Amino acid sequence: MTRVLITGAGAPGAAGIIECLSKSKQLDIWCCDANADASGKHLLKNFFKIPAASDKNFISEVLKKAKQHKIEVILPLVTRELLLFARNKKKFEAAGVKVICSDENVLAIANNKALLYQFLESKKIIVPDFVVVNSVTEFQRAAKKLGYPAKKITFKPAVSNGSRGFRVIYDKADKAHLLWNEKPNNTYISYQEICNILRIQMPVDLLVSEYLPGEEYSVDCLANRGKCLLAIPRLRSKILNGISVGGEFVNNKEIVAYSQQIIEALGLHGNIGIQVKRAADGRFKILEINPRVQGTIVTNLAAGANLPLMAVQQELGKKIFPEKVKIKWGLKFVRVWKEIFYQ
Repeated sequence: MTRVLITGAGAPGAAGIIECLSKSKQLDIWCCDANADASGKHLLKNFFKIPAASDKNFISEVLKKAKQHKIEVILPLVTRELLLFARNKKKFEAAGVKVICSDENVLAIANNKALLYQFLESKKIIVPDFVVVNSVTEFQRAAKKLGYPAKKITFKPAVSNGSRGFRVIYDKADKAHLLWNEKPNNTYISYQEICNILRIQMPVDLLVSEYLPGEEYSVDCLANRGKCLLAIPRLRSKILNGISVGGEFVNNKEIVAYSQQIIEALGLHGNIGIQVKRAADGRFKILEINPRVQGTIVTNLAAGANLPLMAVQQELGKKIFPEKVKIKWGLKFVRVWKEIFYQ
């Protein structure tokens, strides 16, 4: 039995990833989290607490626990942990522990949307029209350059988690309708509101970009040192707090080829998530990369692919057969809440 550790046991997608890995009888699955009562603790018999990624002792404590429990592979689920693991990968390898993540220089680009867009643009890969700004004046110039007020535009901090800081600037939005008919997490904001906020607090490297009005896809990928082995697009037909709760597997060859381009240009490794959206000109353009296993990756099980298990097997040097994977294109899904009871 190979002992595999997943971090972020309390993450929304942890239960699904545990389900994927549990399909193999050759794996002994462990989990950990900074929260002593993380949901994953109640799904597996083996759990231990670790410091948060912001703690200076994060790596030393995880390494100590990995040695103590004879962990052989670590699959990180938490974005903030990735750079730390990549930076210290040799320490883990010296202890006989493999960590599934891309290299540090790759993650530094993938986790920074401004650097990501600039890098892809330099490689002649399609990205949304964008401007990186660091002041209110620069923001106002960027808005004009991108077509505001005739066109909607969006902004997001270059470094952020999930949908935090993302907004669509749209002055014609009906505020009464938004108040009484939309949930508080709608993404519209007026131009004047954001200018007032930026005068108070300006994030470093704010990415201002064109609004992409079309359908949105999340692409679950498996990569091996820059080679894209699988890219499986799924339509995000319903999204709740940034998480897909309804979708459909669509065999869109344009999205597959685009994802392959991105993975190969960056040299990504392991389970990778790429989010794209159709632009007004009809082309798909990148929103962001999750350079880690995505929570909704579990839906691929029903479609015919166990991507987390394949990533672990690949890391262990075992033969995998991505060319034999047959996806059930057209398969749709909805996700539901499920309770865990304990005392």
